[in-house]
Amino acid sequence: MNTDPHRTESPDPDPSFVEDANVRAAIDAYSDAQAADREPVQAVEQSQEQEATPAPEPLATPEELAAALAAARAESEGHRDQLLRTRAELENIKRRHVNELEKAHKYALDNFVRELLQVRDSLELGHQAALESSGDLDKLREGTELTLKLLGDVMDKFGVAPVAPLDQPFDPAFHQAISMQPRADVPPNTVVAVIQKGYLLNGRLVRPAMVLVSQQSA
Repeated sequence: MNTDPHRTESPDPDPSFVEDANVRAAIDAYSDAQAADREPVQAVEQSQEQEATPAPEPLATPEELAAALAAARAESEGHRDQLLRTRAELENIKRRHVNELEKAHKYALDNFVRELLQVRDSLELGHQAALESSGDLDKLREGTELTLKLLGDVMDKFGVAPVAPLDQPFDPAFHQAISMQPRADVPPNTVVAVIQKGYLLNGRLVRPAMVLVSQQSA
């Protein structure tokens, strides 16, 4: 008990207030410690960023720029010359191909004509023999047969085949009927006479055979 009448006793502090003050003090101390820990880390990161940033390259001098431009122009001229040479070579190749194609079309029958000349020679000899007053008919006939055989050999060599469809069924793809004949001895639509032979060139029709075709007799 206080015996001094002039002294006033101070009231005891509120426990909850004291506890809040202690909590705030602890939080402030923890925040200060975290800030102190982050400062070295930030300093290290800034230092690493400065080290990672490359130093700017020095600017080229006018002499270096002029040399680079001259080198680029020289390279461009080289490419242009190469392009022009390539284009000229292509034009020459194209021109040669055109000439070869024209020659192929122009002289496609060169070998055929060479073979055909001997047939003409044989015909001229036969004709000359026929004009002689002492000509032998048997020899002329023999010469004509040899000439025909020679011509047939030439035609076979170049894929020319005759179409002679006597006694065969009429085929409009290879035959041309010029007349119909009533016939009782053969089936209808049978070739009974060949007026003119047809010819094939490597299996392709060149000229149809002109024929007479049978029909059923009345």
